[in-house]
Amino acid sequence: MNINIYYGGRGLIEDPSLYVIHKLTEVLEELRVKVTRYNLYEEKNGITMLPKTLKEADGIILAVNVEWLGIGGFMQQFLDACWLYGDKEQLSKLYMLPVVTATAGGERDAEGYLVKAWEVLGGTVLDGIRAYVEDHVDFETNKEYGLLIEKYAEKLYKSVNQKAKNFPASDSYIRHRFIKGTLNDLTPQESEQLSMYVSDDTYVKKQKEDIEELTQIFKGMLNNKDEEGQEFLPKLIDNYHVIKEEEAVYEIGFTDMETTITVEIKQGRLNCFHGKGNEADVEIKLPSAIMKKIVTGHITMQMAFMSGELTAKGNFSLIRHFDQAFPFKKSL
Repeated sequence: MNINIYYGGRGLIEDPSLYVIHKLTEVLEELRVKVTRYNLYEEKNGITMLPKTLKEADGIILAVNVEWLGIGGFMQQFLDACWLYGDKEQLSKLYMLPVVTATAGGERDAEGYLVKAWEVLGGTVLDGIRAYVEDHVDFETNKEYGLLIEKYAEKLYKSVNQKAKNFPASDSYIRHRFIKGTLNDLTPQESEQLSMYVSDDTYVKKQKEDIEELTQIFKGMLNNKDEEGQEFLPKLIDNYHVIKEEEAVYEIGFTDMETTITVEIKQGRLNCFHGKGNEADVEIKLPSAIMKKIVTGHITMQMAFMSGELTAKGNFSLIRHFDQAFPFKKSL
């Protein structure tokens, strides 16, 4: 028997769901079950390919910890991938045991979401583990809780081994009759192939580069000489404060105009220009109105980031260093 565990937490030592799945693994392995665990936070760049790991499984465990609300982004991505790229016939044969712990409440809602998602996918849901944990140490040292977890592991083993039947669920019926996924016309092999393309960073990057190249070609054909964003370069150059030990490349894009500014700081020297340069350490996206507030000293880049007025990707600590390198003076 093969059981796969898909853990959707962040891997924090105080996450009580880690204790639960560790205890489940111990019991299942004593029953000579092969247990394979996938930490979704470690597989985040390849989550779209994980549905193919379900092929060899007889049952699965979906484990999450509710830190503030919901099942978390990693588990949601995995369930999305199962819907988009998973073999629906294979999914219909799988038993799923939900494991939900919560340190902030909401464990019932999270478990209900996992149950509904798996039923819509066509699989069979078993009675799951659901617990609110105020102190993870007390929870993990409680012998009665440990015995309860062992019983759930034995139930999972018996259900899969005996191919236990459940009463039909409306979600599964609705899925077959009414929900039409965008990829329903693809075979399982085609869906798996597509998931590989989606998870291939090189392929995706090449597609983006091709799109960018076409965009530049069409912009040239239209002879677009828009000068928007030119006002920011002089401000950056005039307000630069030399920090010799700091090296960083910032790529600043705007949400309301077709302009990108690259700011390179190397060995105390500033190189600032329109367009994309080398691979950026941090990519910033913001409206031009917010950039205007920054260069006129009304707010800092860090303040805009913390308030959600801009988005960033890469090394977030460099946003604070940007403010040190460009101490803009407040002006009208």
